Amino acid sequence: MSSEETRPDSPFEHESTLRDASPQYVLPLVVHIEKAQPPARTDALETAARAVLHILSDERSLGEGEWAQAMRDWQDARIRKVVRRARGAEWRKAAALPGITVTGSAAEVRVFPPVPLDGWPKELAKLQVSGTDLDDPEPPSAPDLTGPVLWLSPDLDMSAGKAMAQAGHGAQLAWWELPEANRKAWHDAGFPLSVRTAEPVEWKKLTVSGLPVVRDAGFTEIAPGSCTVVADHPSLRG
Repeated sequence: MSSEETRPDSPFEHESTLRDASPQYVLPLVVHIEKAQPPARTDALETAARAVLHILSDERSLGEGEWAQAMRDWQDARIRKVVRRARGAEWRKAAALPGITVTGSAAEVRVFPPVPLDGWPKELAKLQVSGTDLDDPEPPSAPDLTGPVLWLSPDLDMSAGKAMAQAGHGAQLAWWELPEANRKAWHDAGFPLSVRTAEPVEWKKLTVSGLPVVRDAGFTEIAPGSCTVVADHPSLRG
């Protein structure tokens, strides 16, 4: 998959495409947020991106696996991700549903196989989308530029939940672009990656670099066509 600028039928494009005629699915992600100890924002973003990679590569999502048809249906339509929050008993109920829990430094994110837009399990449907406004207690350290970096736009003000979904989009684009050998190496290493906000000058260069670019469809928070993430994986750099 090339960048969003060059795909006429992009799953993230804001204009109408053939994907809109397909049944629409969503990939649910739930972030564990306890009032007393919420995770740091960057930790949550990176954990959400890794969660998307884990479900894409899970054997249950491939071939004749139990999630494979749902994953195919989801990827044939718009690629939608929705992040909701849970704590206490809500989190325990969500964690009992089929899915994958991925942990970061302190963050926990559970990703579930795709569901129809109007077919959320009741345990997830009642969870709140709002309330995922997380902060970094200290500015994130400089990213490891020898590894994958998901660069966020410096021009957009996104909630943590929205940014988590966008980081997941960027990770997914990188995954799709990579040759099989590079996918395996990334998987075997545990999907190391960084999520950082780009400097304005560097952002302009990144968006025309040929790396995968996410352009949001504009369903929530930001304008359609907004460039949100550039997926900078070492194996994709020119």
